[in-house]
Amino acid sequence: MLKDPRAAAAHDNAEWCDIVCGSHGLTGRTDADAWSVPRRSPPWYPDAVTLRPGIDAEALLARIDVGPGASVKDSFADLDLSGYGFRVLFDAQWIHRPPLAPPVDTPLVPVTTPDQLAAWAAAHGGGDVFRPALLTDPRVRVLARHDDRGVITGGAVLSGEGGTYGVSNLFAQSDDPREIWQAVCATVPGAPLVGYETTPDLTLALSTGFTTTGSLRVWLHA
Repeated sequence: MLKDPRAAAAHDNAEWCDIVCGSHGLTGRTDADAWSVPRRSPPWYPDAVTLRPGIDAEALLARIDVGPGASVKDSFADLDLSGYGFRVLFDAQWIHRPPLAPPVDTPLVPVTTPDQLAAWAAAHGGGDVFRPALLTDPRVRVLARHDDRGVITGGAVLSGEGGTYGVSNLFAQSDDPREIWQAVCATVPGAPLVGYETTPDLTLALSTGFTTTGSLRVWLHA
């Protein structure tokens, strides 16, 4: 088992945020304290992710554009940004699942072309956030499930390169979203998985072998 699954999840999430921002032409900065981008990140992605507890709030905010819409992922839920014009957008739980191989009848298949990615992004609802550059990054696997007609009914992203993989952007358009969680787990059965969720998705993740490893908080500048 990982020595610190919570820290591993934060680092993996920061790397995924950096990959997405890079696909939009934004160059990130990573050090022992945090990952950040100096200009506004794409929708639904933070401008900074903390990588250890106890960092200085002012030093972190100096690394980003703190205007309206700025957001910070407080990976250890120990910052107070309320005095800087931020409010809590949501609280969530980091999750971790050790290597397992749950049975699954219909595995997820890789998305490999720009047209496939556009269809996946439309089903996901993320649209232009997901750009073709993601498909050429060896650390990223965009995964989809299709029905008998070839229509996308769910999917997820796995990020990482060996070792631990992060699960994000999981979605399901079916009566049993738990099947997508099981299919993601079966895609890399020999590797531990990390991520974060809020209810009701947290309940689904826990039902497929994940456990919680600590709280995180996302702050938004109004």
